[in-house]
Amino acid sequence: MNFEALNDMALKKYEMCENDTRRFFIRSILAGLYLGLATYLSYTLASLLTPMNPVVAKMALAASFGIGIVLIAILGAELFTGNCFVSVIPVYHGDLKLHQVFKMWAVCYLGNFVGIAFICSLFVFGGSYHEALVSYVQPYIEHKLDFDPVQLLIKATLCNFTVCCASFTSYKIKDDTAKVIIMLIVVMAFVLPGFEHSIANMGSFTLGFALNTPIDIATMLIHFSIATLGNILGGAVLLGLPVYHIMKPE
Repeated sequence: MNFEALNDMALKKYEMCENDTRRFFIRSILAGLYLGLATYLSYTLASLLTPMNPVVAKMALAASFGIGIVLIAILGAELFTGNCFVSVIPVYHGDLKLHQVFKMWAVCYLGNFVGIAFICSLFVFGGSYHEALVSYVQPYIEHKLDFDPVQLLIKATLCNFTVCCASFTSYKIKDDTAKVIIMLIVVMAFVLPGFEHSIANMGSFTLGFALNTPIDIATMLIHFSIATLGNILGGAVLLGLPVYHIMKPE
């Protein structure tokens, strides 16, 4: 994919959000649904394997979560974190102003929340979860909400740098098999170290609420705010800025 194709992709996303907000919002909900699928798959695996081997459980979670990103890339949907990277290319090039992409980010963020919260809630209320998930989720949520703000910001920045590398890979590689393999491996690079993905966290906290895990709302909202800012920096600045400078026309 050359610069023109990447820039045009971003402009088409922006135009869809401006001219057909309903369609863009539904595509955002779909991304949340796909990521929710990956959430309950990976958490179920991890919760069942943790009593036997916590290290294997963590690796299973990391290896399986990438299916959500793969589905978004192959089936077509709008993920907030990925759009933080793509949408800034025309901003850096002068085709859009930064404030113009804020609406697209907001619509995408809300749609992702609706999708992932809905499907994770259905998973729990439908009784599909294994009892081991209850004992797994509570300490996981407690650990997530016991954070240092600076470290959280850094983890979120590194997270979306990694996620956007996976998305960028899907644009560049033509062979579907190679694309899936590389994306799954790259996504492991953010899940395994415990980086913070704001949209994935929506699924985590939804599972927590649905399973009656005690969650301090104020702390959760602060966590979301910092993680979202870090995700924006990781996609728009840490990856987006250098990619723009190496790809832009002379």
